[in-house]
Amino acid sequence: MKKRLRTSAWAKSFERNFVAMTRLATASGSRVLTNTLETAMAKRTPPPGAGAWTPGIVMSATGARRFRLYRPPGITFGERLPLMVMLHGCRQDANSFAASTRMNRIAMRERFLVLYPEQDRLANAQGCWNWFDTASGRAQKETALIMRAIDQVCLLYPVDRTRLAIAGLSAGASMAAFLVNRHPGRFKAVVMHSGIPPGTAHSTLSALGAMHGHRPTMPLPATPSTMEAHWPPLLVIHGDADAVVSPRNGQAAVQAWARAAGARASDARSVQRGKRYPMLVTDFKRNGSMVATLVAVDGLAHAWSGGAASKPFSDVRGPDASRMAWAFAARQFRSAA
Repeated sequence: MKKRLRTSAWAKSFERNFVAMTRLATASGSRVLTNTLETAMAKRTPPPGAGAWTPGIVMSATGARRFRLYRPPGITFGERLPLMVMLHGCRQDANSFAASTRMNRIAMRERFLVLYPEQDRLANAQGCWNWFDTASGRAQKETALIMRAIDQVCLLYPVDRTRLAIAGLSAGASMAAFLVNRHPGRFKAVVMHSGIPPGTAHSTLSALGAMHGHRPTMPLPATPSTMEAHWPPLLVIHGDADAVVSPRNGQAAVQAWARAAGARASDARSVQRGKRYPMLVTDFKRNGSMVATLVAVDGLAHAWSGGAASKPFSDVRGPDASRMAWAFAARQFRSAA
């Protein structure tokens, strides 16, 4: 009986101390705790809209990466749908990028699947894809993991392998271009939003210079004939008020595609839809075929153009980049059919 009383007294003392520490922690760090809980809930809460939001993971000898896959509702037996791969930027993940771009809404309406590979914070503390780290081989290993995720999704879900496109924002755009540089024949379209062309950096230090447009762009490992046969057309979307990644990078990316293909620029045309930011659109063509398109958005900073309001790295006032990306990809799917 005495032992039971002593245990009870210790338990009560522990409970009092625990309550006191909890109150102290709550009083001093409630905002941090709330933000942490909100972030955790956001990662678990699927983006709004009908359809399936499926988690997955891909593994290899070089590591593992999580991903999310969106599937529109009502897929029938035997149906094969296009796949859009979306690579997020720094300080984003699959959920936040899907919510910001609202690409799933377009996929539900136009009937395609969307794959969101996710960078591991152990690989990069800011969640950036290591597109620049070619000297150590990290960039190459990450592209291999992304390709493995694509192959896994193509194997397990109703994907039309002949209709693949890839898009990304910032570091995700740079990784998308680097991935296409290594596997050009796998994709029918590539979209770079506020990114840096491949071959401009090989380390963290050189990446900083590339972000500010101070690094030369290496030529693509392609000729006009191989570009026509294997390389996907490029769409670049970049804000002229981007202070994080210089707009010169967008110009350099389309110029690299155009030089490799022997394409010429058409006259730039000004486009504005409603009250959204105006944009200057320049097409690069060879023998009437689209090689690259540059969309320079007036007044857009480092954010997904036309993205959801109140989301980080998202500007609802810009022209809808998600609609432009899908329309660009769909045109390439039709022309290749």
